[in-house]
Amino acid sequence: MSGEIAAQPRSRRKKRTNDPEGMRRRVLDVAEDSFQARGYHASSLGDLMAAAGVTGGALHHHFPTKKALALAVIEERVAAAVEETWITPVRAAPSAREGVRAVFEAVAVELEQQGYVRGCPLNNLAHELSLADDEFRLALADIFAGWRQAIADKMRDDQEAGAEGGTDPDRFAALIVAAYSGAMSMAKTAQDSEVLRECLKGLESVEPSPSQSGLPAKRRRRVLRRQTVR
Repeated sequence: MSGEIAAQPRSRRKKRTNDPEGMRRRVLDVAEDSFQARGYHASSLGDLMAAAGVTGGALHHHFPTKKALALAVIEERVAAAVEETWITPVRAAPSAREGVRAVFEAVAVELEQQGYVRGCPLNNLAHELSLADDEFRLALADIFAGWRQAIADKMRDDQEAGAEGGTDPDRFAALIVAAYSGAMSMAKTAQDSEVLRECLKGLESVEPSPSQSGLPAKRRRRVLRRQTVR
């Protein structure tokens, strides 16, 4: 019997697969999902290994520590999410304001279709990890800085084209990132994406500025005023 088994053609034997990059992606997939759903501190390495179907040796070959795994999630997955959701659409938009508006609306629609709100991946980890470790804080701050820079650069492009002469690009970018991050936190708490739409309406609204020296209050420009198509 044993001789018959040994004589079987090589093609019929079960092949052992070796896909280290696929394994690494699988671990990152599981870790990314768990960190967003449960948080970094509540996600144990044992649970992550079980969910990914990998051994401790295989996990530690790619990620020696849980911190190394988290940094990889931040630098590879969270940064990519910000790039896909915000930076690429804003760069491709006709203007910075139109790009920002399009992102708010697109995210609101996506969340409505999804049926639940986990929040902004970057914001979630920033709240949990920024004070826990300087490496986490710096990695997260770098993504925020790139996000703001992309919006500010788009505004500068608009100014070079003859528009937005009175807008400070850096302040505009900081306001947009802060507004979106806050709106996503509220949407997560309320489990209601409508908060994003309300925030967008607020950014587009015209509000009176405080009166000075008893003069009637002037009206300031909309943050995301709609541009007239000529």
